[in-house]
Order: sequence, then structure tokens, then C-alpha cells
Amino acid sequence: MATTPPTRSPELRKDPVTNRWVIFSPARAKRPSDFKSKSPENPNNNSSSCPFCIGNEHQCAPEIFRVPPDPNWKLRVIENLYPALSRKLDHPNGLNDDSSSELSGLGWVVAGFGFHDVVIETPVHSVQLSDLDPSEIGDVLIAYKRRIEQIKQFDSIKYIQVFKNHGASAGASMSHSHSQMLSLPIVPPSVSTRLNSMKEHFNQTGKCSICQVQSKDLLINETSHFFSIAPYASSFPFEIWIIPRDHSSHFDELDNKKAVDLGGLLKLILKKMASQLNNPPFNFMIHTSPIQVTDSELPYSHWFLQIIPQLTGVGGFELGSGCYINPVFPDDAAKILRELNVPI
Repeated sequence: MATTPPTRSPELRKDPVTNRWVIFSPARAKRPSDFKSKSPENPNNNSSSCPFCIGNEHQCAPEIFRVPPDPNWKLRVIENLYPALSRKLDHPNGLNDDSSSELSGLGWVVAGFGFHDVVIETPVHSVQLSDLDPSEIGDVLIAYKRRIEQIKQFDSIKYIQVFKNHGASAGASMSHSHSQMLSLPIVPPSVSTRLNSMKEHFNQTGKCSICQVQSKDLLINETSHFFSIAPYASSFPFEIWIIPRDHSSHFDELDNKKAVDLGGLLKLILKKMASQLNNPPFNFMIHTSPIQVTDSELPYSHWFLQIIPQLTGVGGFELGSGCYINPVFPDDAAKILRELNVPI
């Protein structure tokens, strides 16, 4: 008679990168291998009315650039038709003004200047990012880099967040494969917290916390320049980080060769996640350094790409405490994904 393996005891782990406590409570869930999305993403293949499809460019907000620069483009970077911030400054002091924040009786106020861009990853509606080959995904990554380099010329911009929402429940309003870039006049609190936590670890150990995260038990897949892990204190089940092997503080230091290498690993991880977890909605975010990071911060600031499949909800405990409850230990998630073979 088969016996049920013993349930692991709950434990709390603190992430040295995000400075966040996570409760691992496997008794609250089924076996890790049984985790599947309850609302798999099934992209709408109706391209006739999609403004992101090739031939419908006139329906979009203004274009910033396309690759290649001809009618048969492979990707386009455009302005967001409904931007969160305005690319036109309302305050009178111009682009290089660093004193546009004001303290009112209720709190700080900063002019809502920024850039909100969309990266259309493919001209074909039915093609998803994971369907592209590594060099094509590399082109998308280099488009991020190119746009970051353009925006860095504006002194008012402090941080650029690159992110992708895949699936309606992950925040995507369009089913055509795309990602977004939001350039902010502030450094977000979570970024400051991450840098402070990494600084504390560096001061205590003399080492970068990201450079130290690789572990055989947490490793999923690796390439010449990158490796993927289930982080030690994963906030979410089957959360994945893709990390440069070499210490690098800014995502836009990525070169063409490494972009293709990262494209291949990202493709593999997205394919594995879709196969194992029933094609879940997901988010990915590139965590990089603020634009004006100082030389003293470079030794402990290390960029990485975080992928979060939408498998569990966030409730009152998480919102109230800032702690998360994860029913899947990361070494269990890593083992499942590491041993999974998928066609590429």
C-alpha cells in the first residue's frame, strides 16, 4: 500500500533581497506537483479588430520605433494610449528640474511626468512571447535596452520599470503579446527597500546577495550567462528568478549575445511553466537599479528578472502584514520544473 509522504513543517524565511518575510505552510495545499492554474490563459485569436496587429498601426498611439524600420516589422515600441503618467511636464521649470516635489499638509506631491510605453512583441496576434525563437526574444530585450537608453537622457526620470502582464487576471487588457515600460520621476519604495536590504547583506558579508543565491536544490535551468532558480524565500508558489551569472547592476548593460542567451532561457522557463501549471496567467518584472545609482551602490546592486504565475490570491493577511503565505517550498517547485522536459 502506498503511503502519503510526511508533510513538511511550516517555517518562516526572510528574503535577503526583498527584506520580506514569507510563511511556508505546505499543509494548506495539495502536493506541489498538483498545482495547476484554475483559469488558464486562452489568447483571443481574433486579430481583425486588434490595434497591435500588423496593418492596424493607425489605430495605435504614436510609434517610438520599430524593428526593423520598415513595413514588415517584427516588433514595435509605441506610446501607451492610456498612460499612467504624462510625457508633457506641467510644472514650469523644465526637463532637468529636480525640485518638483512639494510637501503639502497631507504628504509629498510630485508632478506626474513620466513615460508609459508599450512593446508589441510580435506582429502576429496568435503568437506569444514563448513561441518566438531565442534571437527574436533577444530582440525584445534589446528593445527594452534601447528605450531605457533613450529615457535616461531625462534627468527627471529616476527609475524605469519593465514588466509584462500575460492574461486578463494578471492585468493584461490586450491579448496580443506585449509588455510595458513605465518611467517614473521617483524611486519606488520597493526598489529602495530592495537596495537597502542588499546593502545590509553586503555590509555584513562583503558579498552581493544575488550573486550568492544559486543553490543546487533551488536551480531550475542554466545557460552560459544566466541561471534560473526558485528563490529561497519565494513569496508565491512557483515563483522564478532569472539572474545574470556576472555581477551587473543595470539591465541596460545587456549586450546582443547575452540577450539571445537570456531569450533562450526565458523561452524554456515560460514553456515549462505553461506545461506544468496549465498555462497560467503570469507577470514578469525586470528589477534593475535606479538610473542615478552611485558608485558605492554598484557592488551590491544586481539586476534580475522575476516571473510570478498567478496561482493563488492575495488576501487580507498579505495586504495587512506585508508577509506572504506560500504553500509550496521553493526546492519542491525547483525540482518539479528542473525535471520537466518540454519541446522547444
